[in-house]
Amino acid sequence: MRQDISSEKLTTLRQLGAATVYEAQGAKGALDSGMKPIDPTVRLAGPAFTVDCRPADNLMLHYAVMKARPGDVLVVDAKAFMEAGPWGDVLTIQAMKVGIAGLVINGCVRDANLIIELGFPVFCRGLSIKGTGKNQPGRVQVPVCIGDVQIHPGDIVVGDRDGLAVVPAGEVDAAIASAVQREEKEAGQREAIGRGVMTAELLGLTDTLRRLGLD
Repeated sequence: MRQDISSEKLTTLRQLGAATVYEAQGAKGALDSGMKPIDPTVRLAGPAFTVDCRPADNLMLHYAVMKARPGDVLVVDAKAFMEAGPWGDVLTIQAMKVGIAGLVINGCVRDANLIIELGFPVFCRGLSIKGTGKNQPGRVQVPVCIGDVQIHPGDIVVGDRDGLAVVPAGEVDAAIASAVQREEKEAGQREAIGRGVMTAELLGLTDTLRRLGLD
C-alpha cells in the first residue's frame, strides 16, 4: 500500500533538488547520469508508480495511465532500449488529464517539443522517432531497477536538471531533515567564501594538500 506523503514534503524535496537529497541521504539513490530531463527547467517530486514493460512496446504505459493516481510519477523500466519511443504527445496529454506528475523512463520518448510545450516533466535516456507495438504484457506496481537503483512503488522520485534521486518511502522525513541541514551548511560556506575564506580551508583540506607537497 502506498504511503501518502504530504504535498508540503514533496514541495520541500522539489525545492531542495536531486543532488542535495542524494548527498544528504548518504550518497545513495542516484540514478545514472544517462537519465536526464528533456526540458532542463523542470523539477519533479512524487511517489513512484512503477511499470515493467517490454522493449519497443507501450501497451503497459496505456494501462499505467489508467491505474495511476493524481500526483504519481510513472517510473518505467523499458530496458534501456534506444530504438523506439514508447511515450509521446498522446500519452502525455492523457497523463496530464489524469493528474500524473511526470515520467521517468529507462528508454526513449518522442514528440519532445510538444511535451516541453505542455510542461510535463519527462526524464529519459534519449529521443527516438521510432514507434512501438501494443501487444506485450508487463507488470505495474512491482520493484523495478534503473541502472543499479531499485525503485519500489511509493518511493519518492526527485528530479531536476542535475538528474534523479530516489528516496525510500519510509525515509522521507530523515532525508528532508538531512537535506535542510546540508543546505544550511552550504549557505554558511557561501557566506564564508564571500568573506575571503578558501574552499580548502572550509573543507579541511589544508593538511591533505600539505602532505602531498601542495602547500
